[in-house]
Amino acid sequence: MCTFRRLLSGIALLALALALPAVGRAADGPVTVFAAASLRGALDEVVAGWRAAGGAPVRISYAGSSTLARQVERGAPADLFLSADVEWMDSLERGGHLVAGSRRDLLGNTLVLIAPRTAATGGDPLASAQAFAAALDDGRLAMARVATVPAGKYGRDALAHLGLWESAAPRVVEAEDVRQALMLVARGEAPLGVVYASDAQAEPRVRVVAGFPAGSHAPIVYPAAAVARRGAHPQARALLDWFAAPGAAAVFARHGFVLR
Repeated sequence: MCTFRRLLSGIALLALALALPAVGRAADGPVTVFAAASLRGALDEVVAGWRAAGGAPVRISYAGSSTLARQVERGAPADLFLSADVEWMDSLERGGHLVAGSRRDLLGNTLVLIAPRTAATGGDPLASAQAFAAALDDGRLAMARVATVPAGKYGRDALAHLGLWESAAPRVVEAEDVRQALMLVARGEAPLGVVYASDAQAEPRVRVVAGFPAGSHAPIVYPAAAVARRGAHPQARALLDWFAAPGAAAVFARHGFVLR
């Protein structure tokens, strides 16, 4: 069965490769992709497969979805945008910044609480306010910006749902994006952090100490779309299709993302 699935994935990727525009592959320069920071690693691998199949070079700019969306609004030359939540994509769509009909929900994720791998955290810190305070001790809680960055907003809502936000808020150290929050915990600068499950899987220096219930926050959805701009790369839509192909889906799943 696994061999059959790999064969199907290979056929799908070959079909996309054969469909790539043959004219101006090198002369058109790279396809510019703006992507949520949590996609780093997985998306790099997916793009490597695209390049191996003969696709155009790709330039990826990783940052918080809010930062990238604002850059698109100001006219940054992005061809594709991959967001970590629907609100920023909705904002761009309302503003006429997306190619009509190109938007699709690409991936999902889950939210987890992490600690340094060597830390002695016993029990479930999310079980009660007392357990959470004990796990945090006198340290800080690392999160992406809670007002704007998707991972931070999901985390704030989840902690509020569990009755923990009021006590946690004064202890939060906000990072520019979720990967920076991950690094604060990995380096031992914060005893706890709120990140995506895919982030925790990507960093061997942390471990998951608890998972947030799915109903404690809005569903985590990664929408992707082509950016409407003059001079867009002719292979942008083909690359967007590549991101949704079975071969790419297998890579994303292996990196801890939820397929949609």
